[in-house]
Amino acid sequence: MFGKVQETPQNEKTPFYPRSPYGVAKLFAHWSVVNYREAHGLYACSGILFNHESPLRGRDFVTRKVTLGLARVALGQAETVHVGNLEATRDWGFAAEYVEGMWMMLQQDRPGDYVLATGRSNSVRHFIDGAAAGLGFDIEWTGNGVDARAVDRRSGRTIVAVDPKLYRPAEVDALVGDARKAKADLGWEAKTSLEGLIQMMVKADYDRVKTGIIRC
Repeated sequence: MFGKVQETPQNEKTPFYPRSPYGVAKLFAHWSVVNYREAHGLYACSGILFNHESPLRGRDFVTRKVTLGLARVALGQAETVHVGNLEATRDWGFAAEYVEGMWMMLQQDRPGDYVLATGRSNSVRHFIDGAAAGLGFDIEWTGNGVDARAVDRRSGRTIVAVDPKLYRPAEVDALVGDARKAKADLGWEAKTSLEGLIQMMVKADYDRVKTGIIRC
């Protein structure tokens, strides 16, 4: 919804600038909620949730692509994980806490719209560093841009490489949310660190690959 961000950090009053059909569709849903609430008195809240992750995240999203892909590399089932823009930054939080925030919105006397976010922004490269370390890799980055790759120092293997085909046509470079309204009104705040979240996802995917059980 914020896409090409107009201010940093982004809160409930930040102008929207979606950069994909997905973002445009979310914006339509958001304004539909606002419209029905104001026009018909419907008790409806719009949760503006920044990236919320867990071991149940879809495999097409970069976080899960990294944790599942590196788990397969660690267990000898894959050679290299291919990713897009390493320098894109996101505000990643734990999905279970965000679901709790959604419930808390609906317990208020009056409906409203709330940003849920951690207030921390980290790059895709940083996420990969954490996932690799959690699986016992000791990586070194070489090259820049589309030539960047992560090499495991122990084996000399390239375990992560950039594929320019995976870059977005209209990139969302940097997202970081301001959830002060949610903290003030709901008493909600993100508690799980990114490092803890990464290790949770890595362990789940390693166990799935090792046992041969991949349900999600």
